[in-house]
Amino acid sequence: MGPGIDVELVAASLRASSRDVKTFVEVLAVKLDEALPDRVQVERRATRFLGKEKRVERIQCQLGDVRYSLSTRDGIDARRAKAVRGVVLKSEELSLDDWLGALARDLAEEAQTNERAQVALQELLSG
Repeated sequence: MGPGIDVELVAASLRASSRDVKTFVEVLAVKLDEALPDRVQVERRATRFLGKEKRVERIQCQLGDVRYSLSTRDGIDARRAKAVRGVVLKSEELSLDDWLGALARDLAEEAQTNERAQVALQELLSG
């Protein structure tokens, strides 16, 4: 992956299964967690009381000073927040498409200078 990273290709890869929201969130959580384990937190909740099956409730991804959060508790809530030294300066709600596009752009931008981010992008695109 070189300087000409196709942000739309990255976003399309992230969106690949977005028709079924439950499946999409599960797949996205796995992809991001495998690609960026040190920057992604996935919270899961049991689907039934004392049940073993768990669903993703929240995904958080930290890229530099930007924190991406996707919550499924009451529908889909996609947010991007700018945080400096742990203090959130600005938080905004985004549509799912805008959230995915912004996440893809920030990943692609970081991949320009960070080898780990390049590997993460390759994993996201390939799997």
